[in-house]
Amino acid sequence: MKKDMSYRSKVVSLCVFALSFAALSQLFAADISVETLSSNLWRVREKGSEGSLMNRYGTITDFPVLSAASSDANAISLAGEKISAKKVDKGFSIRFPLDPDERVYGLGDASRANLQRRPGRYDIYVRNITSYIPIPMVITSKGRGFLINTTWPNVIDVGQADKNAIVCTAKEGTIDFYVFTGKDFRELLKTYTDLTGKSTLLPAFAFGFSYVANQWIDAFDLIQEAREFRDRKIPCDVIGLEPGWMETFYDFTTRKRWDPGRFYVPYWMSADSPNLFTRALARMGFKLSLWLCCNYDLTRYEEELLQGKWKGAMERNAKPQEYDETFVDDHVVKPVAIRDPRYNVECGRARALGPEGTRPWFEHLKYFCDTGAKCFKLDASRQENPSSRKWANGRSDEENHNIYPIIYAKQMSEGYEAYTGERSMIYTSCGYAGLQRYVASWAGDTGGGLGSQISCLNLAVSGHSNQSCDMSLFNRDLSPSFEGMHFGFLSPWSQQNNWDYANQPWYQEDENIEAFRKMDNLRYRLFPYLYGAAAEAHRTGWPLMRPLAFVYPDREEYANITATYMLGNDLVVSAFKKEGIVPPGEWYDFFTGEKVVGPSKRSVVPAPGRGGMLLVRAGAIIPMWPIKQHIDKGWNEEVELHVWPGNGETDLYEDDGISLEYRKGAYSLTRIVNKGGKVEISKRVGSFKGMPEKQPRFVVVKEPVGAY
Repeated sequence: MKKDMSYRSKVVSLCVFALSFAALSQLFAADISVETLSSNLWRVREKGSEGSLMNRYGTITDFPVLSAASSDANAISLAGEKISAKKVDKGFSIRFPLDPDERVYGLGDASRANLQRRPGRYDIYVRNITSYIPIPMVITSKGRGFLINTTWPNVIDVGQADKNAIVCTAKEGTIDFYVFTGKDFRELLKTYTDLTGKSTLLPAFAFGFSYVANQWIDAFDLIQEAREFRDRKIPCDVIGLEPGWMETFYDFTTRKRWDPGRFYVPYWMSADSPNLFTRALARMGFKLSLWLCCNYDLTRYEEELLQGKWKGAMERNAKPQEYDETFVDDHVVKPVAIRDPRYNVECGRARALGPEGTRPWFEHLKYFCDTGAKCFKLDASRQENPSSRKWANGRSDEENHNIYPIIYAKQMSEGYEAYTGERSMIYTSCGYAGLQRYVASWAGDTGGGLGSQISCLNLAVSGHSNQSCDMSLFNRDLSPSFEGMHFGFLSPWSQQNNWDYANQPWYQEDENIEAFRKMDNLRYRLFPYLYGAAAEAHRTGWPLMRPLAFVYPDREEYANITATYMLGNDLVVSAFKKEGIVPPGEWYDFFTGEKVVGPSKRSVVPAPGRGGMLLVRAGAIIPMWPIKQHIDKGWNEEVELHVWPGNGETDLYEDDGISLEYRKGAYSLTRIVNKGGKVEISKRVGSFKGMPEKQPRFVVVKEPVGAY
């Protein structure tokens, strides 16, 4: 017996040694390549690694390699730091050292518990409610940033398990990450968005107000609600339908129909008929938004693109080279003689010739674009749920799960733009790294409180500028939520979701209706200011909504401030707290004109029409428009310049408001300087299609107290 135990012990010891040796060999077997992509951007990966699905599907920009060198995985010297990386079974562990006082930001919507992420442990995996848009990226107060290049589920520990390090681990995947540096947060975000894409500039109308109707509404009541907005002089641009617009409730397929009982489209009526209810909406200046859910295998189309099977992507009448059949449902089918104008496709008996995903997902949505849809809302349904399905790209669901919302956003945005030639207003609640280059987002089914505000700030510091939430009109005690309106209308884009309720703005008490109208009017007045800041985000990566910690990085006390934020360069907004933070310098209360000096704190007492603090920088020039009921273009014949005491400057941004030409530089900037109340306006620089010959008629309003 003793002999047997001794033998077993030796066997166990040998096995442990063998495992240890194998692990050690694996550690040093990882042949690491350090690739220089620019003066402040590097990629570190295992030699021979093909990269992640983000590389494969183009959501990460393919930078040319300027130079490459081999490195020991256990001591990668980069940007003055010693980074270590090792293989762990099928996965990896990467360690980035932290200085004792280094503050860490980023990770997208991985958690709404904080802004400054240290210490904390974060699961980078798309989940409903808890982590809608996790992003495996951090930037720090020491001018460093890291992006983990994987779509596999991973965990980023920021100074919790090891207080002196950020440690990223994944059970599967190869060692692959990007390192970037910058003199400040602005430069870090520029480099990061050079890599993952700048925030798209939404169409001008998207910066107005979006309203989502009760999901059981019908065409008649929809038009009546639209008329109600206009008659009550409550500005609104987008009116949206929830899943009840479809014949099949929550229809995930590509066989969608308008619900014939509530949104009847006669079989004989053409898609562009002026008699459609959608055309009535358009004549009143509304843009129709349709709710979508998707469980489609989007990877097949991505793979076909890589194989060169498509030309012209999703332009009108585009087809893969090997097919001349028509797309009806989830398959390519042989066309038959029967034609139904409601679908703009051939219908009837058909023989399936290809598997799901052979034609692009957006193909079946072209009919709804033809009938008047201008926007699409991408629900979280199935995007956040793990699956056991076999994907067309041959990858596991675990590897596809995080990238799925990105290729969904990509195909929706690119599909709409290619088909219409116009900018897309697509918005989603789920995403991953690179989401900003395609679509806007909203904070999901979480309302519009402080948690949503924190989510928007965390996405802003992670490169994504176009965020919003479901505006809250009521608090939990059913009292008016003036804070909810305040934040909702002073977000990068603004929306209110009725869903199943009677939350139409005009069903509030009279004083609340007036408060809603005032804040809505203010948003439309601020359009040129907000639009210019959104255009700056597209050009530079510097977001429209900015935490104080990024604008005033030397003030450590701002590291985790979430209830007060900057909106553009010259406005400070505070909501959901009894105190607002006044940044350093001189400021004015936007509503009363009272001068305040920072750094300090200011009491916030919500009241009708004033749901929070709104400050304007001394010397600021705030370009504003006269009140409009809806927005049709990115310029106006008249612009008011609201000039506050002091010295300041700004650029008035203008473009056509709808085309994609801004990406080619088709826009104009007008430099405006305030020298102690003397306003100097330079000549407009740049041009765009439809630009009027003369500059706007500028109306200078000095010390504009009471103008709101």
